[in-house]
Amino acid sequence: MVFISWNVNGLRACMKKGFLEFYQGYKPDFLCLQETKMERGQADVPLGEGVLEFWNSAEKKGYSGTAVFTPHAPIASALGMDMDQHDHEGRLITLEYEKFYLVCCYTPNAQDGLKRLDYRMAWEDDLREYLMSLDKTKPVVYCGDLNVAHQEIDLKNPKTNRGNAGFSDQEREKMTALLSSGFTDTFRHLYPHQEGAYSWWSYRFNARKNNAGWRIDYFIVSDRLKDKIVRAEILSSTEGSDHCPVLLELDI
Repeated sequence: MVFISWNVNGLRACMKKGFLEFYQGYKPDFLCLQETKMERGQADVPLGEGVLEFWNSAEKKGYSGTAVFTPHAPIASALGMDMDQHDHEGRLITLEYEKFYLVCCYTPNAQDGLKRLDYRMAWEDDLREYLMSLDKTKPVVYCGDLNVAHQEIDLKNPKTNRGNAGFSDQEREKMTALLSSGFTDTFRHLYPHQEGAYSWWSYRFNARKNNAGWRIDYFIVSDRLKDKIVRAEILSSTEGSDHCPVLLELDI
């Protein structure tokens, strides 16, 4: 099965920049989107007959939001973590299948000056517990814009960004804690030493042209799925957003 995750930075804008052509080119089993910035029905997303849509939109208009598109009907679906403090910004969708759970996530940004770091830490702890509870039942495929570059290899300029949102010690430690709880970063599992592999570039300073980026978009799976990884790719040539899509193929 092929899974793709993409922070589209506004789906309506991305649809004017090749989104539908991208989808038709790959036709993944699952397309997980973050930062949709819309509600279902605000735009037609014609992906073809039989494609099911799952949306979790923020209460605040034009902000955040997640969606999953798939031809595979789930056993069950859930929006959010069922925790009021986390469930107003449209950040989480879970689909249950016979052999796995799929979790699409848009992790809260710690923001400039780390002014939302306390909330981010609470989110990370609660989400880790949530993923571990799912994992007790069946393995998990967890993906999305997780808003952290885990190690120095995961961004172009680690020294000048240390302590900034997305590369604070606290955020990095939460990713370490997750990966120590029975989960695998699929890209690093296959490519532990690959440098220059990024999924987000600032719109400023010609960052994308110079590949001055960050790897903050992930597919993370339960450890017991790591032997099922066929490929994990960063589709860095795909434009349409300040993020590029990331892909995972599992023999599942």
